[in-house]
Amino acid sequence: MMGYTQKETADIMNISLGTLKTRLTAARERFRQNYPYNYRTEEKHMTNIKFPEYMPDYKIKQRDDKPFDVLYEGIIGWGIIPRLGEKCSWAAYDFPDKKITDYMRMEVCGKAEVHGIEGVEIRTVETSCGGTDPNVFTDDEIERIFVAQLTDSHCRILAESHMENGVRKNYTFLDGGAFLDNWGYGEDNCGAETHLKPHGLIVKNNDIVINNSGKDSIMDICGRFNVTILGKTYDTVCLMDIETYDTGVMTETYLDRNGNIILWRRFNRNDWRYEKTSMLWSDKYPDNERITINGEIYVHWYDCLFDKIIM
Repeated sequence: MMGYTQKETADIMNISLGTLKTRLTAARERFRQNYPYNYRTEEKHMTNIKFPEYMPDYKIKQRDDKPFDVLYEGIIGWGIIPRLGEKCSWAAYDFPDKKITDYMRMEVCGKAEVHGIEGVEIRTVETSCGGTDPNVFTDDEIERIFVAQLTDSHCRILAESHMENGVRKNYTFLDGGAFLDNWGYGEDNCGAETHLKPHGLIVKNNDIVINNSGKDSIMDICGRFNVTILGKTYDTVCLMDIETYDTGVMTETYLDRNGNIILWRRFNRNDWRYEKTSMLWSDKYPDNERITINGEIYVHWYDCLFDKIIM
């Protein structure tokens, strides 16, 4: 009741304060379920770029000159920088068809705090574009909320929230495997380093060799490349992530000197699984590019195209 405290309202209604609080909580939840945040009506606040229906052809050519250091502050696997005012959108394209399967819009909406640690809230909308693979991107639209933190040296996710079967699921970095297996990064969820420089841990030629004392999971800048796409050539370094982003997954992020993602590519280890299937990726996609890493075969799955190179 407007102008009254909860205790005064309870006295007027002749109920206990506890009963009033219970009713308020239930009313707020019913309101959220019946009047959810409408991303479509607020779309003007998020990037809304028209991506091509098919992945544009591109060329990647290795350069002989030394890779440069780069400041990359985006969230690994998501691309957006957790800083007030930031927006980001990108599209995913499955190979070999090269047709768009998924479209992501992201926006930093304000400050947030998780267990006493300050960060920012990031709202995301993931829209299916009718991909051919029935096991992924099956929902028309998925909405998530992240809380992430950017420091002088690292970028990390602190919490994730989404709706599942009508229930709001919330996970934080204190939830152990339920959070860390999906959203955690680095030891004790310290996050990914933002000041990147080559350490010589990955040698990228026809085959890839990891020089990391027998460790399989590693991320490093592995060379300098010209990436030509949409009629423009970019001077980039390749940030290769081998099974750090996810077990059995290798990704290539081509970054320019300003830390912009020019191209993002994903490869799956031949026996990687997301569903109960025994099919190897080399059998599933026999015409897709393959890379050998320390003797293991990885098969190209999809690419991501980011808004900044088509704006």
